[in-house]
Amino acid sequence: MYRIKTLNKIAAAGINQLDKSRFQVGDNVENEDGILVRSAKMHDYVFPESLRAIARAGAGTNNIPLDRCSEAGIVVFNTPGANANAVKELVIAAMLIASRDVLGGADWVQEQAHTPNVDVAVAVEKGKSAFAGPELYRKTIGVIGLGAIGALVGNIALDLGMDVYGYDPYLSVDAALRLDRHIHVVKDVNELYQVADYITLHIPYTPETKDFINAAAISKMKGQVRVLNLARGELVCDDDMIEALESGRVAKYVTDFPNAKIATVHNVVALPHLGASTPESEENCAVMAARELEDYLVNGNIRNSVNMPALSQQRSGVARACVIHKNIPSMLSQLMNIMSKDNINVENMTSRARNSYAYTIIDVNTRLSDTVADDLRTIPGIIRVRILNH
Repeated sequence: MYRIKTLNKIAAAGINQLDKSRFQVGDNVENEDGILVRSAKMHDYVFPESLRAIARAGAGTNNIPLDRCSEAGIVVFNTPGANANAVKELVIAAMLIASRDVLGGADWVQEQAHTPNVDVAVAVEKGKSAFAGPELYRKTIGVIGLGAIGALVGNIALDLGMDVYGYDPYLSVDAALRLDRHIHVVKDVNELYQVADYITLHIPYTPETKDFINAAAISKMKGQVRVLNLARGELVCDDDMIEALESGRVAKYVTDFPNAKIATVHNVVALPHLGASTPESEENCAVMAARELEDYLVNGNIRNSVNMPALSQQRSGVARACVIHKNIPSMLSQLMNIMSKDNINVENMTSRARNSYAYTIIDVNTRLSDTVADDLRTIPGIIRVRILNH
């Protein structure tokens, strides 16, 4: 029985992916093998020895201590693309809100309606011009980050009649295939800055992308640009954005990650982190996270991990050894030496590396004992060994 602890409310559609005869799931589970989490802060979480994997029902993993997980051989999964449609739709709303002062206009109408002796219809006709704004049609949008969300945003912007520029220094072949051929993919983000009337961010937050939009970047943008940040608050330097808004270089800033400093600034539209807040998105993320967790615990396969290499291997033989180890020379030969010493025939072996860490799956033609696992653990650089016997 695998024990799965939930640190947030996880959509029932996700929980139901886990066979009740093989998985015990709940928020009071102890000595858990896996964790399902959404936004709960885990940096001070005490990991039990039994913990093998954490699945985040969402894309960002800033709430999870990745370095500590890697050192302990705990695989961390996320769910890229599961909330992509929800975010794409909110980007459309954000573009419209940034252009046409819908929110300001709606608030103003309510003020008129609640003011004694005001003829609302007459007031609206007189005052509506204060809330006018440009159309999206034939404007240029710059999409920074062309992954699952960015590709959808770029493609639908074309449908709205916009000219689309995209920038992603890590654009994968799969991502490129999702892009409409009419999107101008540039290798220099400055080229995007020079032409974009709207700029939308869809990149992960890392130490390298902190303050990606700063004073230097803004200085290269067109005047009166509208900036949308539905990715992560830390991607934009608040102080530099405030200065740009005050000078008029940035016309509007829509952020889904408000704080006390930025939320009250004129021409900032602050949303309460609505990007993935749809029932469909929550279900998609929960289902994807549960399936990733199940496939790793039951089969040892890694898909969509943020700290370990991706590796999936079809089961063959009688047993499987799953080994997380440092990415160092001679590791594979040492693993094979242990197997040959115990007269074990290897049916299939695959190994993948990611930065300092590597993952190896070994399928063999006989059941593996605890003694073999203990022998594998004696190899310098081994972090975790799991034995899966059929």
